[in-house]
Amino acid sequence: MIATVSDIIKKAIKECQQNGAIKTEELPDIIIEKPKRDDFGDFATNIAMLLSSKEGKQPRQIAELLAKEIRQSENIKKVDVAGPGFINIFMGDNYWLNLLKEIYHLKGKYGASDIGAGKKVQVEFVSANPTGPLHIGHGRGAAVGDTLANILKAAGFEVTKEYYINDVGKQVEILGRSLYLRYLELLGKKVEFPDDHYKGAYIKDIARDIVTKFGNKYDKTNEDSLPFFTNFAAESIMKLIKKDLADFGIEFDNWYSEKSLFDKGLVLQTIDELKKREIIYEKDGATWFRTSDFGDDKDRVLIKADGEKTYFASDIAYHREKINRGFSMLINIWGADHHGYEGRIRGFLKALGYDDSSLKIIFIQLVALLRNGIPVPMGKREGEFVTLREVMDEIGKDACRFFFLTRKSDAQLEFDLELAKKQAPENPVFYVQYAHARICSIIKHAREKGLHLPKLVPAGSPTRTFGDKFKQGTEDVNIKLLSLKEEFDIIKKLASFPDIVKGSALAMEPHRITFYLQELAAMFHPYYNKNRVVTEDMQLTNARLYLCEAVRTVIKNGLNLLGISAPEEM
Repeated sequence: MIATVSDIIKKAIKECQQNGAIKTEELPDIIIEKPKRDDFGDFATNIAMLLSSKEGKQPRQIAELLAKEIRQSENIKKVDVAGPGFINIFMGDNYWLNLLKEIYHLKGKYGASDIGAGKKVQVEFVSANPTGPLHIGHGRGAAVGDTLANILKAAGFEVTKEYYINDVGKQVEILGRSLYLRYLELLGKKVEFPDDHYKGAYIKDIARDIVTKFGNKYDKTNEDSLPFFTNFAAESIMKLIKKDLADFGIEFDNWYSEKSLFDKGLVLQTIDELKKREIIYEKDGATWFRTSDFGDDKDRVLIKADGEKTYFASDIAYHREKINRGFSMLINIWGADHHGYEGRIRGFLKALGYDDSSLKIIFIQLVALLRNGIPVPMGKREGEFVTLREVMDEIGKDACRFFFLTRKSDAQLEFDLELAKKQAPENPVFYVQYAHARICSIIKHAREKGLHLPKLVPAGSPTRTFGDKFKQGTEDVNIKLLSLKEEFDIIKKLASFPDIVKGSALAMEPHRITFYLQELAAMFHPYYNKNRVVTEDMQLTNARLYLCEAVRTVIKNGLNLLGISAPEEM
């Protein structure tokens, strides 16, 4: 592993501390940026300005001291001090070529890190009520949650993916009654179907399944059979949800039932704990929690006047149970309509003395479905909507996941179905996957001519042309033959991948990976179109193949994080 720029700066500071030029022992965080202009260097840092007040010296004076030491480091080409005290660092060619070697040797592990230090993190996402199929909004949340979990794992966190099943409460009872009434309809009964019941065609499909399996066994004028219909409906819909998610490339570690919280007595235990702390009171026959004392905009009901527990009551029990399982960070991925729910959950955590900063909430904005730029109606018939399954069946899992991740989660997303199906550069997922497939084709072509990706040797090896030796198999490569500006631009982009993954994990922004892959593909395709890879110069060919293999590796690693395939042919 070659020294990072951060390591080089830390070493320079240490040298200045040892010779007495810098006296500060507690150093600020070292911030390294990529300048917008190439002539400002490969990297820049403002560390001298951060040290100025501690040292009682002008920033430029400190910057000159550090620059002198940085120039002594290996692979440094030039160091400039600019403006009030910025240090601009230009790396030598060997630095970038060594990074290329690192990619080649790490392969699938390139981009991974240990910044998570094994901390236990739970990512709870989708958690749609089992009252109907997943719609495209759920799909976006699923793509964000699963990709974020992959990124966190790559950054060294211990991650658990969980789906919280809301299988108790009024909405589930209405689901059971909806199924019961549709069942009676299929048996020829005349029923009155209430407006607040579930009217989707999927309810009729489940009712037909019951008729097929049980005939008129449950044809009764009373409602004694409602528990059966409620359980049958919820289980049937959960099977559909699990199938859709599996086909979407998502496997959860846990499926956590809300009902189990009641079965284990955890809801009452949580309410009792709040009572002991004297932050619960009775009003109008209901039991209230003083969440307003802990930052919420008003107090919340835990138990209604009729004795029914609210959703909030089970939700706080669930979050308490999450913490008791030892997670150091809880990540909830919620729809944008849950914004008002955040305050009460944070209030509960504070009330029990937990650090609410351990709770991270990512809100998923709406998806506007388009076809050639024209909005697609979100519902075909009453009680229906565009499902994740419909979109997956039309454009495929890969395009679906990629498009869901092309914008920041809290920004509204316009999803054009026709664009997602195009095999053209304007389709971002095609453009990225095609870069991978194109490189696979290049390597296959080279192998057919007898050339294979070789081992590295020191610079200075003689250049050869193709002939019998080319066809005999592996030859050594001299990557110092990579000299074009476009080649170094690509290498520098590849070198930034680990920082992109780290930044994406820490900021919890998976869209950074899709942005990066699009930028990398946009650099590779023009390079390939302009420069032949397999040439009559065997050594140059080897060097360019080596670069192509590094690009292929990084694209594949990035696509793996997104849960998207890296095809070898397209």
